[in-house]
Amino acid sequence: MYTIPSPASPDSFPPAGSSSTPAPDRPRRSRLGRFGVLPQLAGTSFLVLGLFARLPLAMLTVGALTLVTTASGSYAAGGFAAGAVGIGSALGAPLLGFLADKRGQRIVLLASAVLNTVAIAALLVVTLTSSGFSGNALSLVLATSFAMGFTCPQIGPLARVRWMAMTRRTPRSDLDTALSYEGTADELTFVLGPALVGLLASLIAPWLPLALAAALTITLVSAFAVHRTVAFSDDAPAAGTAGSGEGAETAAPRDYRPALVLLPVAGMIAIGTFFGSTQTFLTAFAGDFGVAESSGLLYAVMGLSSAFAALSVAYWSQRFGHTGRWMASAAGMAGAAAALALPHSIPAMLAVLFVLGVFVGPTMVTIFSIGSAVAPGHRLGTVMTLLASGIVAGTAIGSALAGTLAEAAGAAGAAVVPASAAGVLLVLGAASAVALRPPRP
Repeated sequence: MYTIPSPASPDSFPPAGSSSTPAPDRPRRSRLGRFGVLPQLAGTSFLVLGLFARLPLAMLTVGALTLVTTASGSYAAGGFAAGAVGIGSALGAPLLGFLADKRGQRIVLLASAVLNTVAIAALLVVTLTSSGFSGNALSLVLATSFAMGFTCPQIGPLARVRWMAMTRRTPRSDLDTALSYEGTADELTFVLGPALVGLLASLIAPWLPLALAAALTITLVSAFAVHRTVAFSDDAPAAGTAGSGEGAETAAPRDYRPALVLLPVAGMIAIGTFFGSTQTFLTAFAGDFGVAESSGLLYAVMGLSSAFAALSVAYWSQRFGHTGRWMASAAGMAGAAAALALPHSIPAMLAVLFVLGVFVGPTMVTIFSIGSAVAPGHRLGTVMTLLASGIVAGTAIGSALAGTLAEAAGAAGAAVVPASAAGVLLVLGAASAVALRPPRP
């Protein structure tokens, strides 16, 4: 049985000046409340870069779908291209995380930014110059789509690694605040990215969203790669992930076992399954009212409430342990997801989605927190990118399952999948409570 060690003492860390890594400034009171510690630790520019540099990731899948569908006139070709992006991202993210752990984030992110920009440009050229979308032409489209996903910079997971390094000598609540912000940033970009693609593609040209994604990648990702905070993750010694001050609940386990990492990874796969199946369910539900193209707007309601709920985690009591948070949030998700089958009107569905989002954000933040606690110090990037890949893989699973049920039984049949995914999350939360329970006095 793995037990949570007691908070580390200040003496367990290297003395000041023993490493080339700069020490973060001592947090001061701020009008931003607990979130005021973030710009004090990392600088306002890091928050801005970390937010917008991850936007291309949220644009690539929908951008490929829109571009290839428009150019070929085939929904199947567009769907295959979007699927290739997702598969590439799911496979490439852990590799990028591993390389960042081995070689440092700076060089890996710079190389990833260049390669991803080239891959996006290749997809644009292949798609816009193809006279037909069968045989070799379709193979080139799928290959460049896969490359685009495989090389996509993993800003969110690697930003979390930097926060873990920057909060190593501060209270655990600072890391919770940072992860709360990161969860909100993820939610906002996943809502904003597809909306931006739809707006630019419909008003100007289908190729413009991917061109913009390439421009954002080569500029903002490169700036993120060389931001001064990279010194914390690239040069600091691996001394654990949790804060050392009062309120530190967990630390990187000395008796690290891969099975502990599998729990949060499985949780993220369940989260992704919930996301993918909910998107498909909403498409079928909106289709019953003749507005299937508006399903993204329905999904955005859940995304927005989830984003703001993620921010609230920073203010939760440190006595409310992470495994307890996981179970409580997942229980709320399961109850609200079960209610997806009840509404018979769009306003009623919007109400259910808003309530559902309130539980989704805290669940994601909590699972990332547990992932940071059980990850070995020298494999933080690998574990964080594995968690992100779990979401991508789960989204594909959820979309496929819900799509099959929607074809056979309509929206009511598809609603079973998000409710089941939330139930699995609750079971995994209970398992984490057993595996990570603290030692008895």
